[in-house]
Order: sequence, then C-alpha cells, then structure tokens
Amino acid sequence: QVQLVESGGGLVQPGGSLRLSCVGSAFGFSAYAMSWYRQAPGKERELVAAITSTGDNPNYADSIKGRFTISRDNAKNTVYLQMNSLKPEDTAVYYCNARRNTAWRTLDYWGQGTQVTVSS
Repeated sequence: QVQLVESGGGLVQPGGSLRLSCVGSAFGFSAYAMSWYRQAPGKERELVAAITSTGDNPNYADSIKGRFTISRDNAKNTVYLQMNSLKPEDTAVYYCNARRNTAWRTLDYWGQGTQVTVSS
C-alpha cells in the first residue's frame, strides 16, 4: 500500500523555523517528482515547493521564496521542507505529494498532512 507520511509540524513563533519530512513507501520514490502543498482555513490548496526526481531545479512559490528550501534523499525515500523566518500567514496544513507522468496516466499520491501554526 502506497504511503506518504509527513512529520515535523507544530506550533512555532513568528521568525522561527521548522523542518517537515515526508517518507514514502511502497512505490518507486526515486522516480517521482515531489512537492509540498499547503492549505490554510478557507483557502484553496496551493503549491509551495517542488523538486524533480533527481533533486534538480527546485521551484518555489513567490510567497515563500528565500525562506523555504525543498530537498530530498532518495536513499531514505524522504523529501524535506526547511522553513525559516516563518510568518503567521504560513499557518496551514502542509501536504506532501508524489507525482509521475507515464505515457498512459499520471500517478499521483498524497500524504495525510501536518499542521503548521505560526503564532506568538
């Protein structure tokens, strides 16, 4: 059974840091592009950061550029999101996504989410 399990969320003060982790299992992790999305209350889910299967060319949403860093360790089937200089508007549930396009379909898996709350 395919699983993506996020961890590392929590309550942090403005200006603080957190590192999210997402461990994948039961699929070919190293062949998948990985992304982090977030969804704040009353808002649509938005893409935060993405990284290719080989770890090249990370991309970031403008709202977090320069503060967040996405990385991956294919030997550990894990993708990370280092979040620095956190702001109250970063409060959301953060989701891990694995995606691979084949000739016939798109394979798309999601984690259950981890809550990040930035508040004093």
